[in-house]
Amino acid sequence: MDTIRVRYIVRLVAAAFACAGALAADNQLPSNDNYEVGPDSLSQPGVPQGKTFSFKFEDSKVFPGTSRSITVYVPAQYKGDKPACVYVGLDDLGFGVPVVFDNLIHKGEMPVTIAVGVSSGTVASVNEPENPRFNRSFEFDGLNDALARCLVEEIFPEIEKRQTPDGLPIKLSRDPNDRCTGGGSTGGIGAFTLAWERPDLFRRVFSAIGTFVGMRGGDRYPVLVRKTEPKPIRIFMQDGSNDEWMGGPEVGDWWMGNQTLQRALEFSGYEHAYVWGTGPHSGRHATAIFPDAMRFLWKDWPKPVQAQTARTQNVVLKTILDPEATWQIVSDAGAACDHLAVNPQGVIFFHDTAANRTRKLGADGRISNEPAIAAGKAFTFEADGSAVTVDGIKATCVLATSSGNIYATEADAGKAWLIKADGTKTLLDEGLQHPTGIALSPDGLWLAVMESRTHWGYSYRVKPDGTVEWKQPFYWAHVPDWADDSGAGSMCMDCDGRPYVATHLGVQIFDRNGRCRGILPLPTGEATSVCFGGTKFDILFVTSGGKLYQRHMKVVGTPSFIAPIKLPPWGGG
Repeated sequence: MDTIRVRYIVRLVAAAFACAGALAADNQLPSNDNYEVGPDSLSQPGVPQGKTFSFKFEDSKVFPGTSRSITVYVPAQYKGDKPACVYVGLDDLGFGVPVVFDNLIHKGEMPVTIAVGVSSGTVASVNEPENPRFNRSFEFDGLNDALARCLVEEIFPEIEKRQTPDGLPIKLSRDPNDRCTGGGSTGGIGAFTLAWERPDLFRRVFSAIGTFVGMRGGDRYPVLVRKTEPKPIRIFMQDGSNDEWMGGPEVGDWWMGNQTLQRALEFSGYEHAYVWGTGPHSGRHATAIFPDAMRFLWKDWPKPVQAQTARTQNVVLKTILDPEATWQIVSDAGAACDHLAVNPQGVIFFHDTAANRTRKLGADGRISNEPAIAAGKAFTFEADGSAVTVDGIKATCVLATSSGNIYATEADAGKAWLIKADGTKTLLDEGLQHPTGIALSPDGLWLAVMESRTHWGYSYRVKPDGTVEWKQPFYWAHVPDWADDSGAGSMCMDCDGRPYVATHLGVQIFDRNGRCRGILPLPTGEATSVCFGGTKFDILFVTSGGKLYQRHMKVVGTPSFIAPIKLPPWGGG
């Protein structure tokens, strides 16, 4: 990384001294954008040249009504006998892709790679050609996986229906390690989003003068990168100190936005490189460094790009995560798992919603049915191991305390309840926006309730009789680009009083002051329920996409039915 930066700083200084006077006199480009391409960006004798073809794509279900151009570069070394690596260029094949790829593939400095240049979509008005709708910002600036789905589910199959200019079948690799993305400006953030949202599809990113500003939420990326467990992505960034898009400087500072994201990537331990220059919102510098960016992104291929969890500086993630552990799917649990609960022995129970039955994961790792617990009804366990359900209300989540009290949320009715051992019900709160997760602090002093249809969770002080007071919208959850709410499901606590909440983004971990401090994404996306279990309560179980996942942790959970414990000291933060 340092070698790349130094190489181009030296080149920039030399070019500036040599050319600054002449450029100013001739009224050409300012000296701060005087970048020249090297030999890898120029056609070289004896280097086989790839071929390109183009077509229009107008049949998208992800972006209905759009028309866009697709340009495909096929290297001369492609034989059609096995899948090729893939590079996706947003806004077509910029940065001199065909020539650069010819040279680098010929020298063995990157694998045989088919490049796909994708323009953003345009929707014609009924008075064509007047006032079309341009989809570029919508498609590339959005923090969601719509573009990734359009590429993989629609455009790639359309390409594979065709043949190369030499009549060969086109085979694109489905391995995310074989896929790279790149783009500039709005295309730069779009390239990053492809990998950030779907690292199961893309893992190598070139982002030039990226729009990491408040266009459509891109300014949120640095915070999300710092809080989220590192993903298996390798990134190369470029920007210049005079970068400011004059079409909309009110949405943010491009130069500072790129530096802030780079610092977040460094903080979180990502394998990344960057080159800062002095240029404006221009592609000249990015084009000059593009060959070295490709060398960095493809170095060591086919060795997989790995997540660097152990390198994060996030203190919460370092405290709770076992760096040697990853999410493991409980394969025999099926594909319709939800509503986790744990008994005093650490045995995990869950609903199999498709089969309308309750099942359990034994200490031996075997899955068996549990007919004694009604399917489809919220349940929990008491300290003596008895399963508990609630009659008279349609409970969503329930917990039992060591004193015999039961707390429950009733999502559809917007209510939170206290149920005494004699069955007496006390309405604690109402008017909530679909309350779901509920948890008691390990010392029994505070009750937390999450709303699934907002980004808020509430904290209540627990009185000696089990009722509550001093409600406050205390827990602030992150919300994905595609939703208006956190989608909170169930929640649990660890021994230090940190709440873990199943949400659209995965498991969000909060501190005792209500701030989200860490996010654990799941391989299948959203998390719906979460629970600590195992004989030592040091395994985190999560349901996501109907599947059951488990992961060993460095911390232990504290189920609500244990006797209250004293928490370590805490401050205002």
